[in-house]
Amino acid sequence: MAAPHQTFPLGDFTFSDGRTLPDAQIAYATYGELDEARANAIVLPTWFVGTHADHEWMIGEGDGFVLDTSRYFVVVPSMFANGLSSSPSNTPPPLDRARFPRPSIRDNVRAQHRLVTEGLGITGIELVIGGSMGAFQAFQWGLDHPELVRRIMPTGGASRCSPHCRVFLEGVKAALTADAAYAGGDYEAPPERGLRAVGRVYAGWGLSQAFYRQGLYRQMGSETVEAFLVDFWEAFFVGLDANDLLSQLDTWQRADLAATEGYDGDIERALGDIAARAVLAPGERDLYFPPEDMAWEAERMPNARLAVIPGVWGHFSDSGVDPACNEEVRRLAHELLSADAPSAGGRAPTR
Repeated sequence: MAAPHQTFPLGDFTFSDGRTLPDAQIAYATYGELDEARANAIVLPTWFVGTHADHEWMIGEGDGFVLDTSRYFVVVPSMFANGLSSSPSNTPPPLDRARFPRPSIRDNVRAQHRLVTEGLGITGIELVIGGSMGAFQAFQWGLDHPELVRRIMPTGGASRCSPHCRVFLEGVKAALTADAAYAGGDYEAPPERGLRAVGRVYAGWGLSQAFYRQGLYRQMGSETVEAFLVDFWEAFFVGLDANDLLSQLDTWQRADLAATEGYDGDIERALGDIAARAVLAPGERDLYFPPEDMAWEAERMPNARLAVIPGVWGHFSDSGVDPACNEEVRRLAHELLSADAPSAGGRAPTR
């Protein structure tokens, strides 16, 4: 059973689209204990439509876990629109459903920073680690808060959404909104046909060609590809709220570290201003975020290295499904945490 989550009140929170959400809140769960200096924290932002429960495979007491709660205080903050933090599905009119503000990656990190500093009194963060959309947030944390963050480990993600990834996501959105039941977001019942179609679109991207060729869907409980499409992919997306899903897709498509104020679209300068020691860990066969993209990013960061997670699991390489991938993520995180890192308040951004 997943740990219970808590909420931190943000009050009237103004998003990057200019709209203010009254009584906004960020959901979070914590694991382990803060040390006396309140500086042994690890922040693990959620990935696309994920909650803290989806990340608990990483967290536990002892070296066998990616994040050892006998040494670290782990905070898992939920992204906006994941159904626990303020979302289209839990916000009252007039900003409910498709009228919800448009959160950016930086909006999420601003809210998380308030939680961490105001709500939890944390004075130092040993590591920000995140996969997929969590990787966007890890990069943003490293750029925005060098006074707190010593290390970052983005996995299976990027510092910005590439044109190719944006095109893939357009297909996901089109599959959902083509269902007449979606009704512009004001649906009376979930647009199930559209949600099932989203699952089928995702199925061709989430895992590699080699995964299907080797029949590894059997390891996930399905005997045939069709059963995998229905029992895993369709079943997953049918359980989501369509407006929440579309909100996070929009956040993903607009993700761009270089959109940070003062950088004027200069991604190389933004990456170069991340002082934290970093490991960038893409999946070897990730179709969303190919390793060559993270290699390009690592070359432009002063304290980063690339560490490709081997195997055929594609975007699932950091998701907790495959034991060999899990062990590689654990090994890389432990190596990074044991390495010297710039002290908080190191290199100042140039913006």
